Amino acid sequence: MSAILQGAGAATALSPFNSVDSKKLAASRRSLPVRVGGYIVARSGVSKSFPSGLRVRRSEQLIANAVATKADGAASSTSSKPGHELLLFEALQEGLEEEMERDARVCVMGEDVGHYGGSYKVTKDLAKKFGDLRVLDTPICENAFTGMGIGAAMTGLRPVVEGMNMGFLLLAFNQISNNCGMLHYTSGGQFTIPIVIRGPGGVGRQLGAEHSQRLESYFQSIPGIQMVACSTPYNAKGLMKAAIRSENPVILFEHVLLYNLKERIPDEEYVCNLEEAEMVRPGEHVTILTYSRMRYHVMQAAKTLVNKGFDPEVIDIRSLKPFDLYTIGNSVKKTHRVLIVEECMRTGGIGASLTAAINENFHDYLDAPVVCLSSQDVPTPYAGTLEEWTVVQPAQIVTAVEQLCL
Repeated sequence: MSAILQGAGAATALSPFNSVDSKKLAASRRSLPVRVGGYIVARSGVSKSFPSGLRVRRSEQLIANAVATKADGAASSTSSKPGHELLLFEALQEGLEEEMERDARVCVMGEDVGHYGGSYKVTKDLAKKFGDLRVLDTPICENAFTGMGIGAAMTGLRPVVEGMNMGFLLLAFNQISNNCGMLHYTSGGQFTIPIVIRGPGGVGRQLGAEHSQRLESYFQSIPGIQMVACSTPYNAKGLMKAAIRSENPVILFEHVLLYNLKERIPDEEYVCNLEEAEMVRPGEHVTILTYSRMRYHVMQAAKTLVNKGFDPEVIDIRSLKPFDLYTIGNSVKKTHRVLIVEECMRTGGIGASLTAAINENFHDYLDAPVVCLSSQDVPTPYAGTLEEWTVVQPAQIVTAVEQLCL
């Protein structure tokens, strides 16, 4: 099948990024617009004062190893809700299977993705159902099978390339950068590259430095690439389906410690927006922006903060490129304080780019400098206690909010 477009002239590789509407940003701080179908919650006329008599103090010890602590209230999964319960890796598998049934052009390739079912079982049983040509086991050669996937996308297929570990995809960086991200531009719009590149990453439990890579910072500077990070079974399935249907190349980041997170998801079909953040917890005092595994560290810290009299607003940014500046901007206009919590490295990480975007677009609404909590700029140690020290823990989040809200 040919993917050569008949139209002449250059075209942009990505749909337009979410731009900031100057009229919306000029709205009153106290009267926030309600986003239809989105995540903004308007609370006009409601004001809450900060706790009085606050001092900078050391937070009490919290459980440092919490990974999949669920949020309170409506965000929690209960057996009384309609739908079916899935682990996160099963939700990814279900979304992938549904798209392969829906569109015969969708195929999977990577190491052990076939009859073994993938290193984390995301492709379990797909080879039996769809055959070895659509679920293709490849040699241990990331640059070769990633390049093959890009070529397949150019000819009309919709490949899903699995990296057994995201750190290994550094071997395919040339293919992802010089080919995947640029071919639509350099061909004058004659080719589209509808490819999904996905796999596990992040700091696990004593996996060592080479298996604990956070590559968001590596790929964010590549023009023509979209990046999303899943954090729940619900958005894992919805983002997988959306990424496969996109005409743009999409990198889907999955965290190795979230694969066994369980949640009840709807029986009916749904697709998430690739460029939209998720409001996890509405609040008034401070905006906490996070993604992936750190969402659960933030929500654990939020319980302590609420007990201390704070009302944090928690947003899972999900879209790492482009940022959802509409949702983020409305939250900043409401709280006037921002804390970014990420597992990415501090130097050149997602938090650094997000800080720059907030300062450029919403500086007038900030009552305090943006604070960013990131991982240490060191290779991840193998020793468990040292590994914890390199990653942001809930107690640090509590302390940062206390200092921000003084």
